[in-house]
Amino acid sequence: MGYRILADTVMLVHFAFVAFVVAGGLLVLKWRKVAWLHIPLLLYGATLEFVGWVCPLTPLEQRLRRAAGGAGYEGGFIDHYIRGVLYPSNWGDIHVWLGVLLLVANVALYAWAFRKRDW
Repeated sequence: MGYRILADTVMLVHFAFVAFVVAGGLLVLKWRKVAWLHIPLLLYGATLEFVGWVCPLTPLEQRLRRAAGGAGYEGGFIDHYIRGVLYPSNWGDIHVWLGVLLLVANVALYAWAFRKRDW
């Protein structure tokens, strides 16, 4: 039971990381100092998508799930939790498109934030 709780905790932290990387630019509109944390994590998240690397939280969660007696899952976090739910299975280059969308949306948010406030 303990390993399962740890695995679930890692999954929630991973979801929080992904949510912050995706939507952190919105927080910058309100609190500009968030940019100091968001920009490096945004670049890291986009790099993971472009290069196809696996976030270190994914194998940690998989090991914990196996230690809890579960089967774990194959592939990455986005493939397992998001891709199959939100995106068609025939989108082979989804990681590249997610990375592009991530950067374009956040560049637009930062441009708006820079115009809106005195930086």
